[in-house]
Amino acid sequence: MSESPIRIAVLAGGRSGEHQVSRHSAASVLGNLDRARYRPEPVLVTRTGQWVFGTEAPVGVFEAVGRLATFDVVFPALHGPLGEDGTLQSVLELAGVPYVGNGVLASAAGMDKEFTKKLLAAEGIPVADAVVSRPTDPEGMPPEAQLRRLGLPVFVKPARAGSSLGVTRVTEWSELPAALQWARSSDPKVLVEAAVPGREIDLAVLERPDGRLDVGPPLEIRVTGDRPFFDYDAKYDDPETVFEIPARLDEAVAAELADLAVRAFRTLGCAGLARVDFFLHDGVSPVLNEVNTFPGFTPVSQYPRIWQAAGLDYPELLDVLVRTALARRTGRSGARAVSG
Repeated sequence: MSESPIRIAVLAGGRSGEHQVSRHSAASVLGNLDRARYRPEPVLVTRTGQWVFGTEAPVGVFEAVGRLATFDVVFPALHGPLGEDGTLQSVLELAGVPYVGNGVLASAAGMDKEFTKKLLAAEGIPVADAVVSRPTDPEGMPPEAQLRRLGLPVFVKPARAGSSLGVTRVTEWSELPAALQWARSSDPKVLVEAAVPGREIDLAVLERPDGRLDVGPPLEIRVTGDRPFFDYDAKYDDPETVFEIPARLDEAVAAELADLAVRAFRTLGCAGLARVDFFLHDGVSPVLNEVNTFPGFTPVSQYPRIWQAAGLDYPELLDVLVRTALARRTGRSGARAVSG
C-alpha cells in the first residue's frame, strides 16, 4: 500500500516589505509540488500579523503555532524580517515541526549583513569593506574618517532587509544623508559599503537529504540601459535584465567561487539551501556580497533558474528540499521516503 501524501503548510506573505514577493514565491511552490506525493495547503501571514489557513477566518499567532504542529512539514516561503531572520524558525522549532530551509542561527546571521560579514571575514572569506551606521551616531552620520576609508562610490543599504529595498548608490558625500534616511525607512541599522567594481555572480547551494552539498552552475547578472546596479526594479520589473547561466568564467575562477560558496554555507551553519552572491573584482578576484537564506522562489528567480540549468526542474528541486527537511529532523537514515 502506498503512503498517504505528506501534508505541507506553505507559508506566504509576512509583515516585511517583501510581502508580495513572498506571495509570488509561495504560489509557485504550491503550483509545483507533486500532488502524488504531497498535499500542500496555503497559509497566508497578513501584513498585520494575522494567519489565514486556506480560506478560513484569520487567527492569531498562538493558535497558528498549534495548527502548524499538525502538519508533516512546513515550507516557509517568506522573505525578509519576521520570516527569513530566524524569528519564524524559532517558533517552528518550539512547535517541533520539520521545516524547509535554514535554522535559527543561520537565518539570523544571513539576514543581518553586519554579522554576515564579520562571521565570513573571520573564516578568511573576502567581503567588501563597510561601516555600520546607527541612529545613535552623532548627527546621524558615521565618523568621517571611517567613511573616507571606503572611498567613493559607496552603497548604502539596510542591514536587515532584502530584495535591494532601501539601497542607494552614492557617488558624492553630499548624497549620503538622504541615502541614510531612505535606508532607515527599512531598518534603523544601515551599512555603508565600499563599491566593488566587477561582475556580479550568483551561486546556488543545495543540501541533499544525505547531507551532501551541491553547487549549481554560476549565474551572471547584467543590468542594461542607465541602471547603475541591480536594484529592486531591475530584479523584478525590468525584462531587459540579463541572467546568463552558466556564466562565462575561467575554470579556476568558477571552482574558487564554488568553494567559497560552500565555505560560506558551512560557516553560517546553513541548511537546505542558500544563494551566495559574489562580485568578481575587476572580473578576477571574488568578493562575497551576501548570503540569501531563502532566495526568491518563482520559476524565473535566480535560484530555481540555476538548478533548472543544471537539469533539476522546479518540482524535483522542491522534492529535494522537502526530503532534506524531513531527513534533518528524523536523522539521515530515518527519513520518510517520498521520492519515486
